[in-house]
Amino acid sequence: MKPSDICLALLVVLIWGFNFVVIKLGLQGLPPILFTALRLLFAALPLVFFLRRPAVPWRLLAGYAAFQFAIQFSLLFCGMKLGFPPGLASLAIQLQAFFTIGLAVAVLGERPSKTQIAGAAVAFSGMALVASQLDARATLLGFMLVIAAAFSWGIGNIFTKRMGKVDVLALVAWGSLLAAPPLLLVSLLLIEGPSAVTSAIAQLNWMSIGAVLFQAYPTTVLGFGIWSLLMRKYPVATVAPFSLLVPVAGMFSAALVLGEALPWWKMMAGALVMCGLALNQFGPRFAARFSFAK
Repeated sequence: MKPSDICLALLVVLIWGFNFVVIKLGLQGLPPILFTALRLLFAALPLVFFLRRPAVPWRLLAGYAAFQFAIQFSLLFCGMKLGFPPGLASLAIQLQAFFTIGLAVAVLGERPSKTQIAGAAVAFSGMALVASQLDARATLLGFMLVIAAAFSWGIGNIFTKRMGKVDVLALVAWGSLLAAPPLLLVSLLLIEGPSAVTSAIAQLNWMSIGAVLFQAYPTTVLGFGIWSLLMRKYPVATVAPFSLLVPVAGMFSAALVLGEALPWWKMMAGALVMCGLALNQFGPRFAARFSFAK
């Protein structure tokens, strides 16, 4: 990769990692479902006026919008609202890679390699360590919701795989557009209620507004725009490993900005999950080279 493109990839990593800090700050003034809906609404507008709807069946687009955006982000935001730390959330959500593998086996008939299975075992051992250290009921529930969010992301990835090659930025914009209105209704009528929604809107401050706009534009438009550009320009195997740095950026951003502690078990859990992700990403290629060398 060109040095300039490496810098762009690292910029995306920093944005996506820091975004978990932004979520935590935004949740101080906005209910989680409303926050999710506003983030998706602004992510869709004004992009949908400039990008054609992806040429995929509506059922696939709707499924993608529901699981990749509406359900995933609602669960993630609710989990963090209940006290699950942003640094750990940036780590736990990466389990989506292994949920995707398992769902691909069950739904698409794919067969994972031995190194991918080993990577999943290592990563989940890291999450087991996290669970063993969380004693507050709200935090444990938050942890479970974040894991459920990762599973929803995995389902969203299956919908993406069924679509084939599509414009990633257009898919994100139109998926966000489909997801936002139902979430607004759910927030208003079913979960948070009219009084909570009107109170949050009446008390909007610059931190809440900035959190929504950061989620919509740097995180979604700029982040996915650069990522899709790099994916088109270079092989997937060249670009994808940069995503392994997102939890690193997330944990250190939370430590620097929010003062989130980094005790031994967080560092150990992070190392286990990162090793698992690395096995998943690089293991099959190393195993193939080793077999060829023999």
